[in-house]
Amino acid sequence: MGLETVKIIALFLLPPGLYLVFLLLALLSWERRVRALLFGSFALVGLWVTAMPVTAEFLAGGLERQYPPVPVEELPRVSAIVVLGGGLDGPEPPRLYPDLNDAADRVWHAARLYRAGKAPLVVASGGILPWTERAFSEAEVMQMLLAEFGVPAGAVLLEQESRNTRENALNSWKFLEPRGQTRILLVTSAAHMPRAAAVFSAVGFEVIPAATDHRVLETRGSSLLNWLPDAGAMAASSAAIRERMGLIYYRYKGWLPAE
Repeated sequence: MGLETVKIIALFLLPPGLYLVFLLLALLSWERRVRALLFGSFALVGLWVTAMPVTAEFLAGGLERQYPPVPVEELPRVSAIVVLGGGLDGPEPPRLYPDLNDAADRVWHAARLYRAGKAPLVVASGGILPWTERAFSEAEVMQMLLAEFGVPAGAVLLEQESRNTRENALNSWKFLEPRGQTRILLVTSAAHMPRAAAVFSAVGFEVIPAATDHRVLETRGSSLLNWLPDAGAMAASSAAIRERMGLIYYRYKGWLPAE
């Protein structure tokens, strides 16, 4: 099954695509009112629940708490820092500079670790998804931003072929294992770290997680708004569910260490 096919299937297994499927089933079952009511109710209730901030925090928090933030000074010196793509878009017209999204903390944290002397090399890992037709790979865009953060181009190794986390690990191994640089600081979003750390370990790396982009805050108070639908919460819930589905899929494929 190709990567694009997996992506399309996932769109209809995750909110809000999943609820659109059930609404369609409700319409197709209109002559059988009870069945139509069940499908429609599932879609509407599911849409409300997964769009609540309290749900998003519950789902994402379970992943993020596995890898809490660690102060830079407490992390060891290693042979390389590997930072995974997903936080930037390239300077495509009309943009003049890289465009940062929520996960851009990954690049900033990798630069922070490099400037603290934690490794002499940063591997920027991320390619171009075949359906995006981008002019720049994720690795190239990360290098642009790393340079602005004070990381010299000679200290950045570009891994531009990866299209998913499994390929991030395999391609980084091809670059680093011949150099004997298999003890790494792995930088990615906290919610993504459970899958990323596991697949990098399965490939053979000695992984020291350096999670960043923690989005669930301990200081958030209780409010009625936390129980009302919110588009950002829907996106966060969907991302957390996708990570959990990714763990299940990677386990099924045998890409994670045996439990």
